Amino acid sequence: MEFVSELLISFFLVVAGIFGLVGSFGMIKLRDTMKRLHAPTKATTLGVGGVLIASMLYFLLVKGGLSFHELLITLFLFLTAPITANFIAKTYLQANLRPSDLPGTESEYGWSVYQDPPKRSDEE
Repeated sequence: MEFVSELLISFFLVVAGIFGLVGSFGMIKLRDTMKRLHAPTKATTLGVGGVLIASMLYFLLVKGGLSFHELLITLFLFLTAPITANFIAKTYLQANLRPSDLPGTESEYGWSVYQDPPKRSDEE
């Protein structure tokens, strides 16, 4: 049982290291902001997630206790990374592209980055 738990923990650490390496390489190699955005939000997030899963397994299988710290960190990481990527992408769109450069949407509202805020009745 000890060998299997060490093998499982080592597997998650190696996978996390590979994802971290790929994410770091993507930050260096990719030149465009929108392409570079995928490196930290996907690969590096999975790398840190793998380390946290390995840590949870270590405390569960080796130490015999359950650690909620890593679970909360993992939950926070997987919730905040997409939100951060969305903010970075919207900022890039607003700073570098005109509305005419973007493809049309099938909605009557268009792109949310370029929408004027609705007028309130007291402003008129």
